Amino acid sequence: MDSYGEILKSTREEKNLDLDKISRELTIDKRYLVALEEEDSGVFPGEAYLTGFLKNYSKYLELDPDYVLKLYQNKLIQEAPVPQDLLAKKKIPTFFFTVIIPIVVVAVFIIVAFVFISVKKSKQKEADSLKQKQNTTSKIEITEKKFNDRVYKGDQLLIPTENGGNIVLTVKDTLSSFGLETPNGTFYVDLAEEADVDIDGDNVSDFILYVSDISSTDYKRGAEISVLLRHGFVFADGSSDSVDLAEIPFANELKNKHPYKVILEDNRAYPFSINISFRGSCLFRDRVDRNPAIETYFERGELFTATPKNGIRLWISNANALKITIIADAKTFDLDIGEAGKILVEDIKWIKDSDGKYKLVVIELD
Repeated sequence: MDSYGEILKSTREEKNLDLDKISRELTIDKRYLVALEEEDSGVFPGEAYLTGFLKNYSKYLELDPDYVLKLYQNKLIQEAPVPQDLLAKKKIPTFFFTVIIPIVVVAVFIIVAFVFISVKKSKQKEADSLKQKQNTTSKIEITEKKFNDRVYKGDQLLIPTENGGNIVLTVKDTLSSFGLETPNGTFYVDLAEEADVDIDGDNVSDFILYVSDISSTDYKRGAEISVLLRHGFVFADGSSDSVDLAEIPFANELKNKHPYKVILEDNRAYPFSINISFRGSCLFRDRVDRNPAIETYFERGELFTATPKNGIRLWISNANALKITIIADAKTFDLDIGEAGKILVEDIKWIKDSDGKYKLVVIELD
């Protein structure tokens, strides 16, 4: 903002006017003119003198006297002290303490009490439900669909057999490690671990067992588990899990037709497991042994498992969308399939060599 003293002085200097000359012509003492330019109001005997001299000096310099007086008045306002009543803190009304705060406190108390009661009821309901489950023994039928639920000590998992019966697996332990009693002995699986379970002792995995939650202090809480039967699994007094040796072709019958890659060589043939994890979308078809072909559309993160006796044929719409792992004779083999977008048809099966040895091979078909 412009200063009235600076305007007076700068205008006088621009016009090359001398203070002594102005003092004589206006009959105003020189010290008052200097005081106006320096904005020193203490020199004047009263404000009326100051405003009168300021108006005359402004006219002499051909300035707008009203504008210059306004600048002076603005300066007075800026320098004036703030009234004490404006500086005093505004008091909070008494009713705020006597009415509003108690209402807020009561409302908060009601909300906290409601939440506390709701949580307590929820926990009690959960405890009652848990107690009821603990006092009853459940029989759970395992199908080809993945099972995922909480089980308790004494519960029974029923695995269907070919003749319409069931293999009974009993939950033996739910403290620290999950124990499952099978005809082939008791299997123990720790928290967050996945295990291949062999029911009949033929060294071939029959289903996958995963433990997602188990207590280390209270067995009554049970355990949350997942069970996934291997595709093609059928159990019937041990006969259905044996390899049909008559179905195994000789190596020289295939050599001229299709090239093959040997995965494993042994003196005997036995069922093997195949795990396929999908890392992308894929239209997939499989035929285990002589069973009908099954076509499925898999998404990323899904899993396929099967336990062929003699072999399995795979039709794959996107070779790079999956990873194949073969488990045979307690050994694991990862297969390198192919490039993204490649359509592939493969056989993974046993063949017999001329020296009498058996070979588990991968055959890429046209």
